Amino acid sequence: MGRSRYTIYEPTHPHFVTCTILNWLPIFTRQESTKIIFDSLNYLNKNDNLKIYAYVILENHLHMIVQSDDLSKTMKHFKRHTARQILNLLKEQNIHTILDQFKFYKRAHKSKTTYQVWQEGFQPILMQNDKMIIDTIKYIHHNPVKRGYVAEDTHWLYSSARDYNGVGGKVEIERFW
Repeated sequence: MGRSRYTIYEPTHPHFVTCTILNWLPIFTRQESTKIIFDSLNYLNKNDNLKIYAYVILENHLHMIVQSDDLSKTMKHFKRHTARQILNLLKEQNIHTILDQFKFYKRAHKSKTTYQVWQEGFQPILMQNDKMIIDTIKYIHHNPVKRGYVAEDTHWLYSSARDYNGVGGKVEIERFW
């Protein structure tokens, strides 16, 4: 898991994870950038046994409850792939202000790369029981409402709240209830 201070003791159990864009830059404000996340999650779901119980993507971070055969490895692949795709998108669209910030805020020990997209780690929290999972799913889904982006959680397109309310979402999830 790299330099993270978090340790995964149950790598095959569901965990609440948070992935944050470096310096909280607002990357996920366009459909093209969120599509990168959705495509990657769908790929990992089919090819890496990633189970997604809930998710929300906000402008500069995402929350998920996920499980895989080796969560550290899966998250490493997810962040590496999405970082490359996000950088390619920014280069294609000539968005140099954000690229320059990814270069400026990059950690000093990342000497082999020019840019850093994600903050290090993903803060895994083991979901220890059903109540904890349910409460965390509700927290995840309520995030856009709490921020004032939408009035109801099902109105947020980048969330599994729609799946839990019978409306198809953008990622295949394992519904918990």
